[in-house]
Amino acid sequence: MTLPEHSIAFWICAISAVTLVGIAKAGFGGGVGVVATPILALTLPVTDAAALLLPLLICCDLFSVIHYRTNFDRRSIFLLLPGALIGITVGALAFGYFQGNERILKIGIGALSLSFVLYQALRKVIEGALKRHTPSIFEGVLMGAVSGFTSTLAHAGGPPIAIYLLPQKLTRGLFVGTTVIFFAAINAVKLIPYQYLGLLKTGNLLTILLLSPLTFVGVKLGIYLNQRFNDLWFNRVVYAVLFITGWKLILG
Repeated sequence: MTLPEHSIAFWICAISAVTLVGIAKAGFGGGVGVVATPILALTLPVTDAAALLLPLLICCDLFSVIHYRTNFDRRSIFLLLPGALIGITVGALAFGYFQGNERILKIGIGALSLSFVLYQALRKVIEGALKRHTPSIFEGVLMGAVSGFTSTLAHAGGPPIAIYLLPQKLTRGLFVGTTVIFFAAINAVKLIPYQYLGLLKTGNLLTILLLSPLTFVGVKLGIYLNQRFNDLWFNRVVYAVLFITGWKLILG
C-alpha cells in the first residue's frame, strides 16, 4: 500500500478539516464541520474531497454516538430519516450528472458555502422567527430531504436540521444528541451511492488511516470545549474562513 502524492497544502487543509469535523460532531461550534469539504476542495477535486471525508466522518460518528447514544429525540429521528433518504438519492443523481464537470461542482460547493455563512449571520433572526411548536410530519420530511441533499454533496446538512429542531426547544444535550444520531445514520447510508458512483477509492485508504486518529482527537476536544467554553468567537473565525473559501472556489 503506497501513500498517494499529496501537497503540503493538502495535508494542512486535511488536518484542519478533520479536526474541525470532530469538534463539530461533539456539538461544539454550531455546525462548523460544514467547512471541511470546501477546504479540501481547494486542493482536491470536489468528488475526491467528499469521498475522502466520508469514512472519516463515519469514524467521528462512532465516537460521538458512544457519547450521545441514549440522549436523542426519537420522534425527530423517525420523521427526518425518510426525507433524508430522498435527499441522498437526489444528491447522488446530481453528483453523478456533474461528476465530469469540476468547475460546476466547485461553483456549487462555493455557493453552498456562502449560503451557510449567510445562514449563520442570520441565525439569531431565524431562531427568533421560529415559534415554539412540535414540527409536523411534512416539516420533518422536508428538512430531512434538504439535509440529505446538501449532506451528500458537501457533508453539510446541519442548518436544515437546526431549523427543524430549534422550535422544539430541546435541551442542548438532546439537541446535539439528535443531530449526532441523525448524521451517523445518513453518513452510513451515503456509502451506498458513493460506492455506486465510484467515488470510494482504495488509493485513499492509507491517507484515511493516517488522518483517522484526528477524528478521535477532534471529538474529544469538542466535548471538552462544549463543557467549558462559549463557541461565539470560534464560530466567527471558522465562518470567516468558510466565506473566503467559498469565494475562492467560485472565482477559481
